[in-house]
Amino acid sequence: MHRRTLYSLSSTVSLLRRNIRVNQRLVVVSTASYSTKTVAFTADTYSHKVQRDPKFKKLDDADIEFFKGVLTDKGLITDADDLLFYNEDWMRKYRGQSQLVLKPKTTEQVSQILKYCNEQKLAVVPQGGNTGLVGGSNPIFDEIIISLSSMNKIRSFDSVSGILKLDAGVILETADQYLAEQGYIFPLDLGAKGSCHVGGNVACNAGGLRLLRYGSLHGSVLGLEAVLPDGSIYDSMHSLRKDNTGYDLKQLFIGSEGTLGIITGISILCPSRPQTQNVAFLAVSSYEAVQKVFVEARKELSEILSAFEFMDGTSLYLTGKHLKLDNPIESGEYPFYILIETSGSNKEHDDEKLENFLAGAMEAELVDDGIIAQDESQIQSLWSWRESIPEGVTATGGVYKYDVSIPLPELYSLVEACNERLQEAGIVSLEDESKPVVAAVGYGHIGDGNLHLNVSVRKYSSEVESLLEPFVYEWIQSRKGSISAEHGLGFQKKNYIGYSKSPVEINMIKEIKNHYDPNGIMNPYKYV
Repeated sequence: MHRRTLYSLSSTVSLLRRNIRVNQRLVVVSTASYSTKTVAFTADTYSHKVQRDPKFKKLDDADIEFFKGVLTDKGLITDADDLLFYNEDWMRKYRGQSQLVLKPKTTEQVSQILKYCNEQKLAVVPQGGNTGLVGGSNPIFDEIIISLSSMNKIRSFDSVSGILKLDAGVILETADQYLAEQGYIFPLDLGAKGSCHVGGNVACNAGGLRLLRYGSLHGSVLGLEAVLPDGSIYDSMHSLRKDNTGYDLKQLFIGSEGTLGIITGISILCPSRPQTQNVAFLAVSSYEAVQKVFVEARKELSEILSAFEFMDGTSLYLTGKHLKLDNPIESGEYPFYILIETSGSNKEHDDEKLENFLAGAMEAELVDDGIIAQDESQIQSLWSWRESIPEGVTATGGVYKYDVSIPLPELYSLVEACNERLQEAGIVSLEDESKPVVAAVGYGHIGDGNLHLNVSVRKYSSEVESLLEPFVYEWIQSRKGSISAEHGLGFQKKNYIGYSKSPVEINMIKEIKNHYDPNGIMNPYKYV
């Protein structure tokens, strides 16, 4: 394979910056728009694992009338076609049988709804943008869906402290666009930012693309407003950076996936928006090289390093095939790719640091080729390659997703182990459409040890699932990793929490759940 260096046209480092061919933002096709298959009910697919709890009441006309009294007709969805969007997950793997979606506009309405449901033992599923990846935001049986999409107001913003207060149903991208006008940035970024809700992000403790720079939501969320199962309203929406009086109760809701209550409001600390950004897209020959480049990036780029993403060659191939675009690296295809983002306040300073880093990486033969974005549209184009991978690997028919934390030296070994296992079973091929599996691919956030193992399939099947589970979880446990880094447990991983948590920890989680939700109405059949 022809090998090119970033500065082969000149001996000067300034010519590291060459134009990239793709200068428009990529248009991503929604999975639901090209898939015509009918999704089986989760309750049928997993009938051997879960049964409807008879303690829960079935919805009747009296219940509907009560909810109409709280919300009016416009706040209820009962049409079967309209319900489908809320019953199915975006991967089209899980499908519930809810007959009712409620769309409250205020915290008080949520309180009335939950109080009634708790008294009547009507099970509920809180739902944000429905972008989850583990079946956590969709019903398993006939649970009532409580959508937060109508609670979408910015409540306040303090431009001195950078503290934003907003409803849980605000779309992440909307929040960030609002902050951009104030010179600030939301401390979380996801590929699904155009549809996911901030409340859902907090409920799942989403990590995202820039956790390396801004940390986790456990640190940036200052306060929450949440409705408990009995209708009580927990309110810690203060804007204090420091409050050392008693237990930090908001932490219970961050990552609780709607099992303790419904988050309705968030108070979050937002950093100043960077004045300048750079994105470099690099090709390397091995996972070992990925690690070495990361070590050098932390050393050389230091305070301006805001993201360090990696993706294997197969994931990029599937994404390019789905988007009908050529590989962004002109010199050919490579085993691994790296996306590095820097963010700072001084363009000349940041440009010089990035160019010196890239020159050193090339001279050390860590990087085989690469490109640097020249403007904002090119930055978005390069990011779109990384953010479109989930769509690309799903476009073949479906995907089994595993979001895991593993010590960095062994991070990619899990992908290799899965491919080897699938090949031994004779069920995987990139080209042979008679095989149910396309490939196991890996990508993710090197900066926080988070691997996204995606097994791209032509169809979902029990044969494939039995080869992957519990194999994947056992492999992770043997390396003392976590079976969920940022997507949560949901329905998919409920039975596997023991691979990451000790019996003592699991018992404490169950005790907390039973204390705050003794009737078990909040998002049942999931989490633990």
